[in-house]
Order: sequence, then C-alpha cells, then structure tokens
Amino acid sequence: MAMFGNRRREGSHKKLDRLIRFLHLSSFPSHAPPPSKMTRQLGQAHSPAALLATLFCLRIFPALAAAADSGNLEPPSVPTLDPLFAEPERSGRVVTVSKDGSGDFRTITDAVNSIPSGNTARTVIKIGPGVYREKIHVDQSRPYVTFYGQPGAMPTISFDGTAARYGTANSATVAVESSNFVASNVIFENTAPMPSDGVQGAQAVAMRISGDMAAFYNCKFYGYQDTLCDDTGRHFFKNCFIRGTVDFIFGNGRSIYQNCEIESVADNVAYITAQARSNPSDKSGFSFIHCNITGTGNAFLSRAWREMSRVVFSYTHMGRLIDPRGWDNKGIAGRNRTVYFGEYKCLGPGAVTDGRVRFARLLTDEQARPFLTMDFIQAQSWLLPPPAV
Repeated sequence: MAMFGNRRREGSHKKLDRLIRFLHLSSFPSHAPPPSKMTRQLGQAHSPAALLATLFCLRIFPALAAAADSGNLEPPSVPTLDPLFAEPERSGRVVTVSKDGSGDFRTITDAVNSIPSGNTARTVIKIGPGVYREKIHVDQSRPYVTFYGQPGAMPTISFDGTAARYGTANSATVAVESSNFVASNVIFENTAPMPSDGVQGAQAVAMRISGDMAAFYNCKFYGYQDTLCDDTGRHFFKNCFIRGTVDFIFGNGRSIYQNCEIESVADNVAYITAQARSNPSDKSGFSFIHCNITGTGNAFLSRAWREMSRVVFSYTHMGRLIDPRGWDNKGIAGRNRTVYFGEYKCLGPGAVTDGRVRFARLLTDEQARPFLTMDFIQAQSWLLPPPAV
C-alpha cells in the first residue's frame, strides 16, 4: 500500500474522495453501456482507477460506510485489501446471458461452464431478465465469479429440488463452492411446495453458499424450509430479502446480514435461523444488523441446532410474530449453557424482552461490539463494493 504513503495535495484527496463516493453510492448506473458480444474488459467498477479507489475506500471509514452503510456497523480495524484478491479485479471479462439468444449464452449454466478451471480473473455473468429454470453448481475450481442482474429487471433462477430427491445440501437451486463469489440483483428461488408439519425430506434450498469470502447485494431468496444455506465461510449480505418457514437461514457461516428483510410465511411455528457452530474455537456465527422481521406464524429467532450456535440481532425491528420467548433450545436443556443467542438495541413489538428465555443474552455495548464491526468477517482483506456493469 505504498502508493498511499506519500503526501498528496489536499485538492487531490478531495477529488479522489468524491470518486470513491460516486463509485460506492452510484453502484448501479442507469447509463451503463451495453456489453459487446462475447467478452470485453470490465467496466468502471473493475478498472485500475476504480480498484485504486476501492483500495483507498477500505482504508477510511466514510467510504467503507458507503459499501456497508450503517451508522452502527463499524469499519474494519486495519483495512488493507489483500493483493492476492486485488489482482483478479484488475482485468477480467463480462459474459451475457439472455433467454432470447441475444447474449453470449442462453443459460447461466453454460456461462458458468465457460469459465476455465483455476480461473484467476473476475468473470461477471450479466444475466438478462426472465425466469431461468436451472440447477446451477459453481465448483471450487472457479473463483472470482459474479452473477449480476439489472436492478429494475432482476432475473430469477428457479428450481424445485428437495432433500427427498437430492439430499438437503444438493437440493439447492444454486450451489456455490468457490471463493470470492458475488451476486447482485438476482432472485434465487426454490419452488418446491410448502411442506406440511412433520413431512420428511421437505427441505428445499434456494441458495447454498459454501465458498469463502462471498457477498450478496440486493438479492432475494425465496423458499420454505431451509431457504438459504449459509454453509461455511465468511459472507456479507446487504439489502437482501429472505423468505421461508423453518430454519430458513441455516448453516455454519460466519456472516453479517445488513439492512435485510426477513419474512416468515409459516402457518404455525417458524424458526428463522439454525446456526451450526459446535466448537468453542469456531469463529462462525450470524450477525443481523438493522434488519426487519415480518410475516406470519409464531416465530423464534433461532433454535439451538448445534451445541454452540451463535446468533446476534442488533438494531433490528421485530414484528408481532416473534414468540415472547425469543429463542428455542430444541428441548435440550444442556444447550442453555453453551449457545450464544444475543439481542442488542432491537425494537418493535417482537423485541420486548420481558418474556425471553433465561439463556437469551441482552448484550451490553461491549458485548455487542464484536458483532457490529466488519472485522467479524475480516472484510478488510477481501470485501469489494457492488459491481457496476
């Protein structure tokens, strides 16, 4: 980062600051030029100038706050983008997918398969509007992949896989196992029917993210049981919508959910999260910041899926659907002592804590702080702003 070591004129700093703010606050320009047939160099968000701005923004709070803009989400303590992750952003390609045949590919699967094994450059798959009935797998050999849809015409990736047919993990409409994945303005959907209580094999995942260092911006996840498998790795979800009934955010991810809408569509009991931490040395957990919980049913914030499940809700509005007890131990009394279920400065009728279970934690400022910083997911080394294509 020696490029930032020399003193610059104050005017230059101001110009760069304006550039940074433009890149972050205008993430989806309506005037973006159409892509050429097949591939082209990446646009302004991945150009060397934009990379320079991105590197700089990760070093100062005001610009980072534009990438993770919440008055209560602190910037990373030592923000320095890892050069290993910066290099793939310097150059790359955009491929287009259109159902009408006007793009490079008609299916997202074909676009993914066009990425070479051992990929070392950012590949943006720009997806045209419409419903793509596909079951997609991005394997470990294809890192640095972006799924991008237009904000006003978000594409839907839809399938109806269930655990009865594929197993829970492999029921996912989209499964990502590679690192440094980004999705922006995309709907992920599992259309398997809403299961009746007690039905076996009804889990139906819309998205499984098993790769490290993934970010989702303005995406939607639709399903019922097990909608979003936040499986493993460090992840960031911003301005997303997540719908389901039982355990519809689950897994062993180490993730921040910021400004997300969480909707229960359960008829009876709903469990929003099921976090799978089982070892005290495991740094995984779900941190929800400035989210909004709405919908139907009698909803619990989480249930103790594993011995040391860790889930924290901060500054989150909770509707009346939240059960006064708040949290569930799965009927295993011993987990009362080992799970970490916390709330901090939440609001709304469901946030009243008078009836909370004894093992719920009402966090102090000091206790909440680790869950209110981008350091929770070590974002300083890898997180980039939404793409502009």
